[in-house]
Amino acid sequence: MSPPLLKLGAVLSTMAMISNWMSQTLPSLVGLNTTRMSTPDTLTSYHNPKEGWQVYSSAQDPDGRCICTVVAPEQNLCSRDAKSRQLRQLLEKVQNMSQSIEVLNLRTQRDFQYVLKMETQMKGLKAKFRQIEDDRKTLMTKHFQELKEKMDELLPLIPVLEQYKTDAKLITQFKEEIRNLSAVLTGIQEEIGAYDYEELHQRVLSLETRLRDCMKKLTCGKLMKITGPITVKTSGTRFGAWMTDPLASEKNNRVWYMDSYTNNKIVREYKSIADFVSGAESRTYNLPFKWAGTNHVVYNGSLYFNKYQSNIIIKYSFDMGRVLAQRSLEYAGFHNVYPYTWGGFSDIDLMADEIGLWAVYATNQNAGNIVISQLNQDTLEVMKSWSTGYPKRSAGESFMICGTLYVTNSHLTGAKVYYSYSTKTSTYEYTDIPFHNQYFHISMLDYNARDRALYAWNNGHQVLFNVTLFHIIKTEDDT
Repeated sequence: MSPPLLKLGAVLSTMAMISNWMSQTLPSLVGLNTTRMSTPDTLTSYHNPKEGWQVYSSAQDPDGRCICTVVAPEQNLCSRDAKSRQLRQLLEKVQNMSQSIEVLNLRTQRDFQYVLKMETQMKGLKAKFRQIEDDRKTLMTKHFQELKEKMDELLPLIPVLEQYKTDAKLITQFKEEIRNLSAVLTGIQEEIGAYDYEELHQRVLSLETRLRDCMKKLTCGKLMKITGPITVKTSGTRFGAWMTDPLASEKNNRVWYMDSYTNNKIVREYKSIADFVSGAESRTYNLPFKWAGTNHVVYNGSLYFNKYQSNIIIKYSFDMGRVLAQRSLEYAGFHNVYPYTWGGFSDIDLMADEIGLWAVYATNQNAGNIVISQLNQDTLEVMKSWSTGYPKRSAGESFMICGTLYVTNSHLTGAKVYYSYSTKTSTYEYTDIPFHNQYFHISMLDYNARDRALYAWNNGHQVLFNVTLFHIIKTEDDT
């Protein structure tokens, strides 16, 4: 591989690391801790409620959500000492934010230099390519085609680099605002009463809100890396499914467990991951029909599954304890006609992502190749379908992220994400994203948009994989 392409790989890797770092660090700027697997009930108090704003912080709950509680102080600002303490505490908070922004700025400026260097190299390659194209009659056709392909790969990255430069300026602006606010607080601390405390507090809150909005501008990402797995529990047979609801409220951390791929109607429910690990069931559901395969999904409080020996999709409400809808998936193969490589009646795969509910299957009309259909979550009606050219029987498993289907090439050791199809552009590409198949046989692999993780059933082990997504930050012109 040529040096420009090696450097391009380094930039892409750096940008992916920045995305991952921002998702972990920026929440800390606004008082949100992100330590995994901590007990959600354990809180740390930083101030006496009579002295100022009381900030409680905790790690993430078992499902990965950050928890932060702020309690307003008693409205008694008559005392000069109390006001001094309040301002001093506010100053400390802003100074902590300033330090975090400074770290973010240093890392951004460092990687920004890589971006500038890469941009220069790309422009140089473009000029060289033009020179070669002018005199291509003197070169072998093969060499010319190789250079042209390299140039085609680099051109789409130019707008990405331009966007990254804009983001670096945004970080610098945040840093300057923190410095100005810190200077104001320092001056007020020296001369109490020269500035309205409530107005100052609102400025701090406004800055925190802007930082949160910056995080929200992270658009749907492209899968770059899969790490793990983390083994949550070992239970059941070699085949099965376990899942949480990506649309559940923050207080709803229920886990559902469905052992085996056939001859079963029992769904076990647990109130949390901790209860799931300890085996403390909260409820058991006896479905009206047996399911086929392991490719079920819980979405917005309902279970969607494939009815045994049919291409019928069932929507079952856990709260109501009954079937709300059922519909035949037209032309879809079933009962091991078009399963994944491991078999197990895995013909119809139901899944959900940031966009909605999906069904992945194959038909005779598409020569046994994968068909992607977006479903109406209420009626199960097919809203739109995409026909791919990837054989369903050659796929180990698949999952959707941001409207893109990712397909693995095997369910055994050495499996990797080998193919992807974007429903947004109706285009495909071959990929090479490996992941560690720790227990040698995967019979279920589904993405959860709330947890940003892959849930998997790995030979009788319930495991989680972390995913790294490449994001673009939207500017105001994009909205």
